[in-house]
Amino acid sequence: MNVRKQAQVVSSRARRTAVAGAVLLLQLTTAHAGPNEQAKRIYERLVGEEPSAATLQSMAQAITNQPGQAGLLAAAAIATQQPDFYNVVVKNMVTPWSNRDQTVFAPLNDYTATVIGMVRDDVGFNTALSADILYTVNTAGLPAPSNASNAHYATAEANGVDLSNMTTGLKQTTQSAVYGTPTAATAGLITTYGAESAFFINGTNRAMFRFTMINHLCNDMNTLTDTTRPTDRIRQDVARSPGGDSRVFLNTCVGCHSGMDPMAQAFAYYNFNGTVGAVTNTGTMQYTAGQVQAKYFINSTNFPFGFVTPDDSWSNRWRAGPNIALGWDPSLPGSGTGAKSLGQELESSDAFAQCQVTKVFQTVCFRAPQSSADMATVATIKASFKSNGYKLKSVFQQAAAACPGS
Repeated sequence: MNVRKQAQVVSSRARRTAVAGAVLLLQLTTAHAGPNEQAKRIYERLVGEEPSAATLQSMAQAITNQPGQAGLLAAAAIATQQPDFYNVVVKNMVTPWSNRDQTVFAPLNDYTATVIGMVRDDVGFNTALSADILYTVNTAGLPAPSNASNAHYATAEANGVDLSNMTTGLKQTTQSAVYGTPTAATAGLITTYGAESAFFINGTNRAMFRFTMINHLCNDMNTLTDTTRPTDRIRQDVARSPGGDSRVFLNTCVGCHSGMDPMAQAFAYYNFNGTVGAVTNTGTMQYTAGQVQAKYFINSTNFPFGFVTPDDSWSNRWRAGPNIALGWDPSLPGSGTGAKSLGQELESSDAFAQCQVTKVFQTVCFRAPQSSADMATVATIKASFKSNGYKLKSVFQQAAAACPGS
């Protein structure tokens, strides 16, 4: 998929989103749409283009053979076999998660490729932030995948490789095998080259925590602020009297840092050395087992009595207070060491499942869930997602079946 075609698809989907309100006026008639019309709408939502005559006939027949929701799901399953479901729709949904600008026009990278592969292969998405997993492109002539360059993926995209192809497209492997990252230090999407080059570069590694919350729990820090948590794990670089006014710290800074800093400590051994370019990222992922990265000690004179990071142990202070509403898994301890166990904490929350389903619903239905009917649909799909192995492809199919006429 070249950039021009990708831009055309994005533009087309944007136009459809813009007219979603007008389309609602047609619901009375589309509620009684025939199998062909239903099949066409499902296909366009899942693939981003019109179906061929043969595919349309196959989907319409599936709807006819199994009246009701079963037929719509069978038709959606046919649509998700199409290459552009993966190469366009899933790719366009996920790419903004892998970069700070949250743009769909960023180059393909291992973060996006790994999500596409997990969707295609029905890999449980509740391992997305903790597994030793990686998808590479199994096409000859590409640069080798590397923890020092994004060229493998950028070249595959430039060459128009069909990522959905089981032979020459994406191939499942592990980060430990390809990048040499210790298995215990792998944390799914968090430790991909794409994520590290975007969120572990420079800074204090808090960006990785923030963007993981945005991308996978659908909450930015301003919606998670809680000034009731203890302040003992807030690092030295956070001034306790910004501008000479301690009230700013107590009423504002504490709201984020009291919860974020104890959890971002899980990333204490990670860094990305390099630069992020327009086409390929260049630099090297670093993992220094047992040695806290220097970035955790910057600006230590801002408040010398603040917390000095000794290791990568973390604690979730949001298991109490208002952020208990994120639905933390009571079977987990709420603390641990390293990015892998923190990833398990996050991906096991109810907010994680809610976020994935909401994003898919918005992608497929061209609108965020708004009405009580939408909310009920999302709740039903989320329950199915959690009880049936966290298969994200099924979420796409169920969302498309739930809004074929809207």
